[in-house]
Amino acid sequence: MVSEHNDYGHGYAATEVRHHEWRTAENSSPHLIPKLQAIVKENPKIKLLDVGAGSGTISASLAKYMPEGEVTATDISDEILVRAKEYAESQGVSNIKFQQANVFKLPFPDAEFDVTHAHQVLCHLDAPVDAIREMLRVTKPGGTLSLRESDMHMWCIWPELPALLKFHELQVKNISGKGGQDKGGRSAMKDRSLTGFARDKAIEMGSATGDELDEMAKAWEEWIETDDASLGIMNGEALITKK
Repeated sequence: MVSEHNDYGHGYAATEVRHHEWRTAENSSPHLIPKLQAIVKENPKIKLLDVGAGSGTISASLAKYMPEGEVTATDISDEILVRAKEYAESQGVSNIKFQQANVFKLPFPDAEFDVTHAHQVLCHLDAPVDAIREMLRVTKPGGTLSLRESDMHMWCIWPELPALLKFHELQVKNISGKGGQDKGGRSAMKDRSLTGFARDKAIEMGSATGDELDEMAKAWEEWIETDDASLGIMNGEALITKK
């Protein structure tokens, strides 16, 4: 059945997912960890749902905080869940399972999970409030919904190389052009300027030319080599307790 909502815009090619795989619970969901530890202390056998898990690096690290519990990692793509399963196995994480799922119609009963988690998911959606409602539906009363999203307009980059400023403008266009939320998401860096779906889509949409994308890739190389280079992006974090 065709979804009435937009698809994940960036695709799942290696150049699209590689930059996500440095993410862990510690560096990407630090606001959740103290709450998760407190919940596990009271109930070691909790159930956690990770929505839009992608390569599963955050899912696997969250699982380590709840060794007697169970993590269910979901994504719209079966392809990326194969990669997530392989990653979990490589980390020796066994209290995790994987299931294809659409965030707008999660295949779980009401009040199924103690904790529901989503990281940089809402920014890609055309109806993020509907997604939040659905995640709350499967969360138990008294349970926690954890969200973390970044704002595409809240970039602070140094040095302000013209091609990197153009790259930033391109990311905003690509997010909003696919129906996503350009004030709530992130995407990629150099590799995505050089190859893959993101490059093709930018050219197709008329957001940038091939020469401009090549210049962006060179600018990221220059940024990497600059000793005092920095990049800051504002993230919003929320812990919602379901009544």
